[in-house]
Amino acid sequence: MNLFADIRHLVLNALEAMQAAGDLPAGLATDNVTVEPPRDPAHGDMATNAAMVLAKPAGLKPRDIAEKLSQRLAEDPRITSAEVAGPGFLNLRLAPSVWQGVAGAVLEAGTDFGRGDLGAGKRVNVEYVSANPTGPLHVGHTRGAVFGDALASLLAFAGFDVTREYVINDGGSQIDALARSVYLRYLEAHGQDVAFPDGTYPGDYLIPVGQKLKEQVGDKFVGQPEETWLIPIRDFATDEMMDLIREDLALLGVKMDHFFSEKSLYNTGKIEACLAKLDQMGLIYTGTLEPPKGKLPDDWEAREQTLFKSTEFGDDQDRPIKKNDGSWTYFAPDIAYHNDKIERGFDALINVFGADHGGYVKRMKAAVKALSGGEVPLDIKLTQLVKLFKNGKEFKMSKRAGNFVTLRDLIDEVGSDVTRFVMLTRKNDAPLDFDFDKVMEQSRENPVFYVQYAHARVASVLRRAAEAGIDVSDAALKSADLSRLDHVAEQGVLKKLAEWPRLVETAARTNEPHRVAFYLYELAGDLHGLWNRGNDETQLRFIQEDDPATSQSKIALARAVAIVIAAGLGILGVKPAEEMR
Repeated sequence: MNLFADIRHLVLNALEAMQAAGDLPAGLATDNVTVEPPRDPAHGDMATNAAMVLAKPAGLKPRDIAEKLSQRLAEDPRITSAEVAGPGFLNLRLAPSVWQGVAGAVLEAGTDFGRGDLGAGKRVNVEYVSANPTGPLHVGHTRGAVFGDALASLLAFAGFDVTREYVINDGGSQIDALARSVYLRYLEAHGQDVAFPDGTYPGDYLIPVGQKLKEQVGDKFVGQPEETWLIPIRDFATDEMMDLIREDLALLGVKMDHFFSEKSLYNTGKIEACLAKLDQMGLIYTGTLEPPKGKLPDDWEAREQTLFKSTEFGDDQDRPIKKNDGSWTYFAPDIAYHNDKIERGFDALINVFGADHGGYVKRMKAAVKALSGGEVPLDIKLTQLVKLFKNGKEFKMSKRAGNFVTLRDLIDEVGSDVTRFVMLTRKNDAPLDFDFDKVMEQSRENPVFYVQYAHARVASVLRRAAEAGIDVSDAALKSADLSRLDHVAEQGVLKKLAEWPRLVETAARTNEPHRVAFYLYELAGDLHGLWNRGNDETQLRFIQEDDPATSQSKIALARAVAIVIAAGLGILGVKPAEEMR
């Protein structure tokens, strides 16, 4: 059940009837007709812009269309009034029975309430985290992991066939640096004193890796030249780091469907074949670039490079794909990797990058547009920085990592549920302050607690009702007389529940899972508000003394709220609480 979609369908049917009757010209496009909550709830339950968007193509005044449309809509028993407002907006009020039916629909569907078919038949690849396998995941990776995982779950809930993907950056020079760092820890495990030069990784997390390498190969590489041990230790170290990263992700509740190795693109002809494809399209050439902004002409040495014509697809400048020494730039394997995704048959691609990748967005979109002929959209979401605070001060250091706070540090401090929810309390491209003290408060100011407490409150009502001999099984609640939910406060909660399917669709269209967290906070607020009013107004209490039938009706509403909260938390990867401790 999607009440907003149902009423929009009613509006479209009325418009079709108006065209058939000659009140509107035939063949009008109605794609931009919407039915939404009005900005001011006092104006009604829903509002449609139909008259406003059709006026110009119809050659009519908006109010004239709105008045005739209102007459037709008022004939439907679900509509109690259809009032024209301003230049031609139409405000609708729905019968109480319509809202009461929402609770029944939630109970009938369970946590599948709100699932949609927006993505039916569409395959989408969501690539996220993709941290270099050179160390444990840190707080910045955590935000990208949570955002990407919640987005993938949201899209699946909206009907898409989703693949969660991690690209292992195991083909670059940073892996050589990792191998040299592990070699130093290996020598250390053999009792040697070592020093870590610039460009290596001195964190304590490599100590057990060096020890494990010693256990496997003994002193085989001790005193040997680099060309003897670099490649085998590269492979060994990468595998060890990826095992560590998988463990980190598991602590956060993240499980990838596919790990793609960048190394698989090298020495296999895949990069060459992909760029040959672009060359055949006339998009590869040899040329020189303009000096970067801020560079004076005498500071700039123009040189010929192999370039991709990314400006033809919206980029600011063409991009190099080959270095002077003939090796590939970072961009070249990235192009080939995205071509691999296209060839795997995905209908849409989403990449979740850190804020430092902002300059990569236009060139990557240009490449995908060229390779797919504009058929496969690429959306790139940037996650901004996270600042940690503890005891009123910024919190930065982690001995184990060397110079940053790891994902494990965060999970050990507050747990996975709190971490995930808080990471989604801001839009992905807005900076996030993570205050360890505030996220553990039991107050409305802590959104995690506030939402979890709402679910726990409903669970407590169900337990108390069962102890009082009231049947609170979902089967019994589904058959309750929901017409008893006639108080304005109860109607308000029902209206918020009705927004859930629409919210899911909107969030999925915009790739914005934070909308789910915001909605849950508002729904929890409505439940808490109804609970608190019941302290003074006994008729609003969920359990009515000596009236099990009315109790079942009111508990049905509370149970519906808990179901939607559980569904929303499921998308965010957070477990609903049955009781608060």
